[in-house]
Amino acid sequence: MRAKILRGRVLSFNDAPKARDDKDCYTYIEDGALLIENGKITARGEFSGIKKTAPTDIDVIDHRPHILMAGFIDTHIHFPQMQVLASYAGSLLEWLNTYTFVEEQRFDDLAHARKIGSSFYDELIRHGTTSAVTYCSVHPQSVDAFFEEAAKRNMLMIGGKVMMDREAPASLTDTPQSSYDDTNALIEKWHGKGRGHYAITPRFAITSTPEQMEMAQALAGEHPDLHIQTHLSENKAEIEFANSLYPDAGDYFGIYQHYGLAGEKSLFGHCVHLEDRERDAMIETNSVAVFCPTSNLFIGSGLFDWARVAGPEGKGRIALATDVGGGTNYSMFRTLDEAYKILNLQGQRMNPLTSFYQITLGNARAVSLQDQIGSLDVGTDADVVVLNANATPAMQVRMETVTTLEEELFLMQTVGDDRAIVETYVAGEALKSGL
Repeated sequence: MRAKILRGRVLSFNDAPKARDDKDCYTYIEDGALLIENGKITARGEFSGIKKTAPTDIDVIDHRPHILMAGFIDTHIHFPQMQVLASYAGSLLEWLNTYTFVEEQRFDDLAHARKIGSSFYDELIRHGTTSAVTYCSVHPQSVDAFFEEAAKRNMLMIGGKVMMDREAPASLTDTPQSSYDDTNALIEKWHGKGRGHYAITPRFAITSTPEQMEMAQALAGEHPDLHIQTHLSENKAEIEFANSLYPDAGDYFGIYQHYGLAGEKSLFGHCVHLEDRERDAMIETNSVAVFCPTSNLFIGSGLFDWARVAGPEGKGRIALATDVGGGTNYSMFRTLDEAYKILNLQGQRMNPLTSFYQITLGNARAVSLQDQIGSLDVGTDADVVVLNANATPAMQVRMETVTTLEEELFLMQTVGDDRAIVETYVAGEALKSGL
């Protein structure tokens, strides 16, 4: 892999912003550069300094006046739901039974899974997403298609086969033992291969019997380094149903706690309607609540209360995600836009620095991979997006009056789309221009 220099306005976050004027939370270099060698960032600084020390024949890719930022990270998305996107339904359980479970049955066909997999990764790249935490279907071949495509593109991806042995069509259910055996085989096959990370994935408590939850617990005990992903407290009817199936757990999060599935690498999608005890227990176990704004609005689940989930001392860990196909767009810009509106309704306006921190370093920290992705620090993987705030005529008109970096970021998150992504680099290789 030939070394290269990317030139542009470099923006990388160092920490979560403490205020709108917190300039210590990020590094910004007006005429900056990244030296990329063997898929890693090996130097970052002023272009003049980087160029001076680099080989004279090195390729320089000049992206000025655009912004170079770490690739976006999506922490909750469903690979088999591309063709469920924009399906008309009134509630979560109706949406699952009418559309989602019907579509996911098609993923027993490896050829179909590979076809959708190719399109799925194209959309991520087109929208500047370089890593994602992903649900596959119940079928092992869907996981094969998912990780095969990730390997082709050298992308750092987290994913796993859902475990479901009830409350779903027969063709979408496994058994406690087969879910354990299949997951173990897939971990052996894919975890740590290339940039792949496997996630133990009981879909949610409703679709797993106590016996299957015990198998998920066994897998978590045997593979303590793996991520765990599931759903929690998205919809009031779902919560009532889950609690009726596990009446001794006390509450919905208590089900997962009972089976040892809470912890630093556990991601719980939605968390819209947490009880106080659940919120406190999530903070105590260092578990991650994943905010999926476009999905919560589309399915009518409710408004995520960031301040409450974070807790009075702000210690609750929160990630941000699209949740396609309940979510309505692959774009992290659109996700930020709807998150801003949901929080603003509750008097919790999110400033643009916090927004872009969240979809880069913030989400990297949520998946415990901040040493590899989420920033443009020296030594990290060279996953980089190039952002253009003049990408559309409407944006160009607004940019005539933009005077600060904060205003520019807010413009992109509010009206930007895939056209604002000039290029997406994965491990130093330009992928969007090749689509």
